Formats: sequence, C-alpha cells, structure tokens
Amino acid sequence: MRTTIKTGAVALAAACALLLTGCGGSSGSDAGSDAAQGSNSLAEVKGVSTQPGTLLDTPFAKPQLHLTDNHGKPFDLVKQTAGHPTLLFFGYTHCPDVCPTTMSDLALAKAKLPQADQDKLRVVFVSSDPERDTPARLTEWLGAMDKSFIGLTGDFTAIQAAARSVGVGIDAPVKEKDGSVTVTHGAEVLAFWPKDDKGHVLYMSGTTAEQFAHDLPKIIRSEAP
Repeated sequence: MRTTIKTGAVALAAACALLLTGCGGSSGSDAGSDAAQGSNSLAEVKGVSTQPGTLLDTPFAKPQLHLTDNHGKPFDLVKQTAGHPTLLFFGYTHCPDVCPTTMSDLALAKAKLPQADQDKLRVVFVSSDPERDTPARLTEWLGAMDKSFIGLTGDFTAIQAAARSVGVGIDAPVKEKDGSVTVTHGAEVLAFWPKDDKGHVLYMSGTTAEQFAHDLPKIIRSEAP
C-alpha cells in the first residue's frame, strides 16, 4: 500500500500569491486505515503560517454550493450557514496528515469557546474526494473530532468550482497504477464573518489549535484577529 503526497499552488486575491498545501491519499477505503497510512507518510508542507491568520483586503463571497451533508440531507451552504461564523475547509477523509490535523485543531479550539459561541459556530468540511467520502464515512470520521462538524459531499465539478472561487486549488482524484489514489487540494481554512457572510480571514496550513482558539472569539464577533 502506497501513500503519495502532493503540494499545489494557486494565486490568491489581490497582489498576494500564497502557496497551498496538498496531500495525497491511498488505496485504503475503510474507516480504520487512516492511522496506519499516516504513520508511514511524509507530507511536504509549504506556505506554513507564521501569523494566526491573514486578513483579506477583498473578502470572498461564500460559495453557492448545494451538496449532500453527512446525514444524507441536501445542504445549501449559503442558506444554511447564513448569519453564522463559519470555517470552511476542503479536504478528504483518507488524507494521512494535513486534513485530520487541521480538523482536530479546529475541534480543540472550538472546545475552548463558551457554549453559546460554540453553538453559533459552523465548521464545514467539503470533500475533495467525494466518490469515497460518503455521508456515512464523513459522519464517522468527523464525529471522532466533533459531532457538530458538517461534512459535505457530492458533484466534484461543483466542489472544485466552489473551492476555486475562494482561492483554493483542488484537482480531481487520480487512481494510480498500483491502486492508490492521489488527491491534491489546498489546505487553507477560510473564516466567514456572520455580519456579512463573507470570508475575511485565511489560515494557512500549520496554524495551531492555540492560534485558532485565540482568533475564534473575534471571528464570531466579525472582528479582525
């Protein structure tokens, strides 16, 4: 069984071009395979954040995305997160390192918030490997971190377009000759303010749980971190 890692790059808004981190997947399709894959994997990580978050000069509009959530129900991203502070991440459940680390860090940061703020926050994980990331798979994987996290899966073309609309590059999964699957995706977390539902803050791969925890109260109040 082979795990492959890839790193991609896209140009972000304005004059700032940011390197994005991607990661590869493997041939494993069962829920218990991630730990073994991750222990023997090495990810090349570029563009690691030295600051908790980058305030965007031109905020991103929230993507118009209609997918299926991890409970098998239709989910309208714009409508169902309107007025809520929202963290958006594109990744996949068979990712050996970057995706589980990022989501775990977000879960740790969220847990430090007062309950009222936790109830306001929406954390949305959009699959870049929707064929393997079924609703049941997303529920099991995300539930191990935080049962309130929202997982979305569906048409890859729509997902790719939504990701690109907010400056995140993802490529269609590629099945290699040895049966492994390579998935390349950006590793940013985008924070949308509740006052206007726009993405004002971008967090690069390498942002820690402590950094997220420091910023989340301000994100919830629609304030710059």
